[in-house]
Amino acid sequence: MTATLTLPAVLDLQQAGPLRDQLLALRGQSVTIDGSAVERLGGLCLQILISAQKTWARDGLSLVIDQVSEPFVQQWEAFGASDLGETA
Repeated sequence: MTATLTLPAVLDLQQAGPLRDQLLALRGQSVTIDGSAVERLGGLCLQILISAQKTWARDGLSLVIDQVSEPFVQQWEAFGASDLGETA
């Protein structure tokens, strides 16, 4: 079974703690993250998402960031982050 996590429009410093907590609650299962509503992606939330990708890969589980908005992609790339591809 795959869990789904829908990201809010703004992923700023205030959202970093809740995002971390939501991801930790889903650890141990495959996750699809819906990024379609994201309008702003801050650096700390980007780091949390990258850390989650690496953690899920180490756990041998799938974590997919899917349906990303154009602002999400632009800001992800502006930070120089790696490919948004699936981890498994």
